[in-house]
This record gives sequence, structure tokens and C-alpha cells, in this order.
Amino acid sequence: MSRMAVVRDLRLSQLSRYITLGRMTEPRTIAVLGLGRMGAAIATRLAGYDWDVVGWTRSGRAAGVVETTGDPNDAVAKADITLLALFDGRACQQVVDHVRDSLRTDAIVLNTSTIAPAEASRLARQLGPSYVHAPVLGSVPAAAAGTLQILAAADQDAFDRVRPVLEALGTVRRVDDASAAAALKLVANSSLAGAVLALRDSLRQADALGLPRAQVLDVLELGQLGGLVARKRPFLSGQPAAATADFTIGALAKDMALLAVASNTPLRSAADLADTPADPEADIAVAATVPAVGDAVLEPLRAYIRGHATGDPTHFRDAFLPTAHIEGMRDGAFASWRLDDYCALFHGHPAPNEPIRSRRIDSIDVHGTVATATMTLWHGTDTFTDIFLLVYVDNSWRIANKAYHRHS
Repeated sequence: MSRMAVVRDLRLSQLSRYITLGRMTEPRTIAVLGLGRMGAAIATRLAGYDWDVVGWTRSGRAAGVVETTGDPNDAVAKADITLLALFDGRACQQVVDHVRDSLRTDAIVLNTSTIAPAEASRLARQLGPSYVHAPVLGSVPAAAAGTLQILAAADQDAFDRVRPVLEALGTVRRVDDASAAAALKLVANSSLAGAVLALRDSLRQADALGLPRAQVLDVLELGQLGGLVARKRPFLSGQPAAATADFTIGALAKDMALLAVASNTPLRSAADLADTPADPEADIAVAATVPAVGDAVLEPLRAYIRGHATGDPTHFRDAFLPTAHIEGMRDGAFASWRLDDYCALFHGHPAPNEPIRSRRIDSIDVHGTVATATMTLWHGTDTFTDIFLLVYVDNSWRIANKAYHRHS
């Protein structure tokens, strides 16, 4: 059976499902506002079902997959459904404000964009029962294939009217309200961000061990990250030019920042993705291939370790800025040492139990000319957690301040 025959049979089947009380509820005209990667894929998919699809893009650069118009008001004026596929909540609000007077009184606004829960709630209040919030899980290939997972929040009548469109795009899950749908989408993307960063850590460790990248990817495909590795292998193999970005670093970083604000929780993934030194328009897999921080930012931390290992305060003076302070709780009281006072605690020889002491740099996050680092020190019966603030000054990294916690 030809593809067109399959589409025709599927469409006839859907039409029979959406005839109720003698009235067809299936939409005839769909306006897609936003023709970026996902918007273009969604519009193309819907056009394949023979709906009248007209598109509009804020950039003015359309992929040529559907009929387009230069004015979004023209796109929505005749549309049964106005579908939003925009980058963020601000864009959604601006576009809705711009076209609201042109919407038909019986039109549905179907928002597939990833936005903050508060933004979704605000749009739901403004548009009332004609608003359907339906963020999607999956990227461009899933949209093209109609295999998206869709989280839909809507009144029953509005849901019935958009259901054929949603089912043309993928599998639909009903959610209680717009805020919950938006929040669930952000949580789902948080798991994706975590997987990307876990993959990055694995690749860095493999590089440090001198393992061939192809062999490492073969093995990682066998484990929990296998699906991600298989889908993103061209990027992970250092061939980004051979593939088109499906989900960009910038978009995922934006989503994680929204989640951090909405949950009032600092997220490692938000900072790590935002500070990835790669093109934000690159595919998320490129974030997994970014090399670890260079030796320059590690050098003051290594000098600090040498100071503890040898007891020689000269190493601390190499590690810290002269204005640095070292602060923490000591004998139940808060102590804040200037660098000279701190160096005076060391007498030029190792501690008696130095052979059983050890230190480990746990994490480093670089933000342009500043960085933060965490270190664990096992000093006999005591364990210390050191938190450092570093700055790049006079062409080198130095520790500006240190705070510590002692675990006895």
C-alpha cells in the first residue's frame, strides 16, 4: 500500500471518530506560528494529513515546507487551531498578544512550546477554555515520524477538538492543568540534561585513560546511556558537520534555567550546560564532547595541595591572592584568617600522619574569568570539604577565597 493510501485510510478513520451529534469536530485549517526546527517538522507532518496548514515565523526565514505568510494575523484569521511552536514563554506571550484580536471566537490555541509553569498558567487564564497546553517530549525526528509523547492539559471540549492533531503527532497523555504540563516537561528535560552530563563525564574519564573513542562508544551503547549514544553517535564521534542539530544546547540550557527558577532549586545541569564553551545552536550531544577544564585553572588548586603535603607556606602564597581570606568554624567559633595568618599555621615540614592523608578535587565550574571548585581532604580522623572561589587575573588563575567545613 502506498504512503498516500495509508494516510488517506488513517484520515478517514480519524474523521469517523470525530463526528459527534452530526457535527465534525476535526479542524480544517491550522496556523503554525513558529517554524524553527520543531515547528517546521510539526507543520510538515500536519500538512501530510491534508489539513490546510499555513505557517509564520518570527525570523522571517521559513523552510519552505508549508504555505507561509508575513503577518501572523493573516495566519490565524481563518484557522480552527493556532499552534504555537516558539522558543520560550516570552515569545509565546508576545505572539498571543499580537494575534489575539484576529483569533476566531471558536478557535483553539494549542501551545506545544516549552515554557515555565507560571507562564503556562498565565496564558491559560488569559485564553480560558480555548487554550490547550501540550508540550512535547521528543525532537525533530519524532515530530516527523509522529512519535512524540505529548502532555496535554485542556478542557474536554477543547481537547476533543485538538485530539486528531495531537494524535497525528504522537501519543497523548492528559495532564490536570497547564502548569503541571509545563512542569512535567521541564522535569523530563532535566533527566535528559543529566544524561548528557553523565555521558560527558564518562567520555572525559575515557579520554584520561587513553581509550579509543569508537571503542568507548561501543561499550556505552550497551549500558544505561545506550539510547542517547546510539542517537547522537555522529556528534560524539567528532562529526557534527555530518548531522543536523535536533535539540540544541541553548534550548536545553534555557529549559534547565526555567526549572531552577520554578523549583527554587539550584541545578548543576543548568550551570554546566549554560557554561558549555560551544555554539548554543549546536546539538546537545556536543555538550558531552567538551573537554575538561584546562590545566591553568587547576594549577592553584594543585599548589594548595602541595602546601598541605609539604607544610611549606610558599605553595599557599602561590595558590592564593594576597588579599584572600580562609574562613570556617574552628573549635566551635567562626574563624577568618588573612593569608599571612593562615600561612603562619604551617612550619615547612609535612604533618606526622602525611603518609595516610589524601586530597581530591571534586568539581570545578568555570564561568568566564571566575570559577568555583570543591575539594575533599582526608586528614587522619578529620575530613574537610573546601570550597574555593577562583579568579583569572594577571594572566593566571588564583584562589580569591576559601571556606571550609570540618567533619570530625
